[in-house]
Amino acid sequence: MSYRTLLRDHRGLMGIAVLAMFSSSLGQSFFVGLFQAPIAERLGFSAGEFGTAYSLVTLAAGFAMLRLGPAIDWVAPRRFALAILAALGIGILLLTASPWWPLGLLGLGLVRLCGQGMMSHLGNTLAGREFEGLRGRALGLAGMGLMLGETLLPPLVAGLLVWLGWRELWWGLAAVLAALWVLVLMRAPWPEAPGARPDRAAAAQGPRPFRDARFWRLLPLLMTLPVAMTGLFIYQAQLTSSMGSSLAIYSLALTGMGLAKLPGALLGGHWVDRLGAVRLARLYLLPFALGLMLALTLGGHLAIWALMVGGGLAMGSQESIATSLLVRLWGAEHLGRVRATLSAAMVFSTGIAPAVLGVALDLGASFSLVLAGMLALLVGGWCLAQGVLRQAADT
Repeated sequence: MSYRTLLRDHRGLMGIAVLAMFSSSLGQSFFVGLFQAPIAERLGFSAGEFGTAYSLVTLAAGFAMLRLGPAIDWVAPRRFALAILAALGIGILLLTASPWWPLGLLGLGLVRLCGQGMMSHLGNTLAGREFEGLRGRALGLAGMGLMLGETLLPPLVAGLLVWLGWRELWWGLAAVLAALWVLVLMRAPWPEAPGARPDRAAAAQGPRPFRDARFWRLLPLLMTLPVAMTGLFIYQAQLTSSMGSSLAIYSLALTGMGLAKLPGALLGGHWVDRLGAVRLARLYLLPFALGLMLALTLGGHLAIWALMVGGGLAMGSQESIATSLLVRLWGAEHLGRVRATLSAAMVFSTGIAPAVLGVALDLGASFSLVLAGMLALLVGGWCLAQGVLRQAADT
């Protein structure tokens, strides 16, 4: 079945997943970072204090995901979405309107949890669970929602800030999204609750990824790309200086990364359905590995383009592959719990990675050494995951 047929026959459910992924943009680092200066000023934080606070609320959101994310396995998706939207709205109000910094920080935490965390969890879990035979394509299309946000929102925000204050801009975007969600909540064909809430005995018998060696052997492979790209985003000035490039080239390459995600998502979803997630998991990091090798050997403007485009291709396909692997290993009925655990692990790693890289750079490590470390992490994660991938291929 083609993407066109999927959209024709399941446009309502796909609309929910795409809107959830687009709405997650409000809590993503790329969007919050556009308002870093005014938010820090409102909270009374310096740039360094804001960075520390941002990492702390991100880690807190990761712990909350472990507790709240599995509920999508037994709570009706429509009710789950309503709860997320209510908490996200409260977070936006606290962040933009509270006169006390602790409440503002709480608002930032809710925006991170409900935006980056729970909204993307809702979109990906629905796409991964409701489309058994079309899982890869459905996940690829759902990912288009976030790509749309990454492409449209930065220039839109830059243009609107000429006429609006940052708080009014947040309120306006929230109002537009709220109107779209009202239509979706009223008219879309929401699926029923996938199952009853398990009692303690049943929950104890279900999957516990943190106690499963397969999860820990698979995790480095899946977290390599988010950790590495977070480092490239945060330390872009050091990257361009070390490679002999410029921030102007980096900005252009960042657009190239966004464009590369499109074929990565669409082709990745198609190939997951045709070739299987196990086979794709062995191959999808190759574009980024090639980018790292080109950066280490050639440098210059080509290094920046290779890293961004290679990373974009791999990032576009990762969600389809990762979610399909989780279903293959632990079953669709437990997808909410396992995805929440993976999401929390990703949040922890991407929250800690900037601090670790920052310490390394402060101690005198060159950025070439940092890139070599990223390549070593990629190769090590790939090797560690092979046993699990062979086991998944045999099931």
